[in-house]
Amino acid sequence: MIQPVILSGGSGTRLWPLSREQMPKQFLHLTGEQSLLQQTLTRLEGLTTLPPMLIGHHSHRFLMAEQLREVQQKGQIVLEPAGRNTAPAIACAALLARQTGEDPLLLVLPADHVIGDALAFTDSVQRAEPLAEQGYLVTFGVVPTHPETGYGYIACGNALGAGHHLEAFIEKPALERAKALLEQGDTLWNSGMFLLRASRYLAELERLQPDMLAACQEAVARAHRDLDFLRLDEQAFQRCPSESIDYAVMEHCSQAAVVPLDAQWGDIGSFDALMATHTPDTAGNVVTGDGVLSDTQRSLVVANHRLVATLGVEDLIVVETSDSVLVAHRDKAQGVKQLVAALTQAGRSEPHTSPQVHRPWGSFQAMNSGERYQVKHITVRPGARLSLQRHHHRAEHWVVVSGTAKVTLDERTFLVSENQSTYIPIGALHRLENPGKIPLELIEVQSGSYLGEDDIERLDDVYARHSDE
Repeated sequence: MIQPVILSGGSGTRLWPLSREQMPKQFLHLTGEQSLLQQTLTRLEGLTTLPPMLIGHHSHRFLMAEQLREVQQKGQIVLEPAGRNTAPAIACAALLARQTGEDPLLLVLPADHVIGDALAFTDSVQRAEPLAEQGYLVTFGVVPTHPETGYGYIACGNALGAGHHLEAFIEKPALERAKALLEQGDTLWNSGMFLLRASRYLAELERLQPDMLAACQEAVARAHRDLDFLRLDEQAFQRCPSESIDYAVMEHCSQAAVVPLDAQWGDIGSFDALMATHTPDTAGNVVTGDGVLSDTQRSLVVANHRLVATLGVEDLIVVETSDSVLVAHRDKAQGVKQLVAALTQAGRSEPHTSPQVHRPWGSFQAMNSGERYQVKHITVRPGARLSLQRHHHRAEHWVVVSGTAKVTLDERTFLVSENQSTYIPIGALHRLENPGKIPLELIEVQSGSYLGEDDIERLDDVYARHSDE
C-alpha cells in the first residue's frame, strides 16, 4: 500500500510579494482554481493510496486543514515546530507510518509542484513500485526539455527495471554545463519526489544519520495531539540536523534508483518558472489580472488589485499586491530571495504578513488605516465562530455586508443582519459567529490607541490558539 507524504513546509521567498511567510506559495492559486497543495492532493486520485499525511509548519496548520476540507479529503496533519529540511520530515513520516503495524511505501511529494499530465505521473509511480518493493529507494527524474540552470540534475547509471541505478546528484549547473548535460542524454532533472519503503528508509538513516534518527524517534514518541493535528515534540525535533534526503541518504545508498518522469512537470521556484506555466501572447508576455501592456515584450505582469500598465519595456517582472509592488528584470529573478532577506533585516513586515490573513474561522484583509483607526474586511465561514475575547486598547464597529452575524456582547446575544451594525466598546467581552449557510461578510472599523493583533485576551476558543494567532 502507498502512503502519500506531502511536504508542505517552505516559504517560497523567490515569489515575493505573492508568497509570504504566513501564506507561502504552496497555498496560493498560482496556476488554476486550486492551490498547488490542492493540485498535489487531487493528483493522487489516479492511485490506490492510504489517506495522505501532510507535514508542515505549525503556523500553517489551519491553512492545511482548510485546503484539505475544500477538496473533500481527509488526512493526517503533522506539525513541525521548525523547518529541518526533507530528511527529518520523511523520517518522522516513516516512523508514524510504522506505528500502525504496517510498512507502506512512502510516496513523498513536495506540495508546490505543477504537473500537467496526471496520467503520466500515475504511470511513473506505478512503474516505480516494483523497484520500491525490492528495497530500492526510488526518486523520480524529470525528462529535461531545455538546459535549465535552476534545477539540480541526476546522472543515470545502468538500466534497472523501469529506471536506472542512481549514479550521482549534480548541483544546479551554469548554462554551458546545463547545455552539455542535456546533450549527454543520460541525465534528468531532480524532482525531489520519492517512492521508498518506510522500513528501508529508516534502516538507511540508522546507518548514515543515527543522531538524526534518534532525534526523530524522540520527537514522534513525545508527539501530542492538538485538536485534529499531531505536534512533534519541539525540543527533540530541534536537535535534528537540517539536511535534505539527497545529501543525508540518497547519495550514500547503494540501492538508490531513478525512474523517468515525463509529465509536464514544473517546480514553481521563481517568476520565470511561473511564466512557463502560462501561454504567452505573441510578444512573449504573460499577464494575470488587470494588466495593459503597450510596446512590451517578454514580461510578466501580475495585477491583483488595480490596473498595471507598461509602456516601452522588455524582460520585466511586475507584481502588484494590495501592500507591495515588485519591479525586477527577468535576469534578476533569482535575486528576489536576497531582496526579501534585506527587507526582513530592515524590520519590514511585508515579507512575513500577507494582505489577506487567514484564520481557522475565515479571513480578514486590511482596507485602510491611519492615526488611531483601521478598517478591515472580515469573512467568516458558515458555522464558524471567533473566540470569546476582549480588547484593552481598541473599540470596534461592525457593519454586516452579507449574511447574518450572531453577536455575543457581555451578557447579551443577538443577530445582526445585512445593512445593520453594532458597536463593541473597549474592554467589552464579545464573540462573532456565522449561524448561516453562506459566508458572513462584514466591515470592521477599529479605533483606539493600539491596533495590533496581539491586543486580544481570549477567554474561550474552539481552535486552542495563542493570543497572536
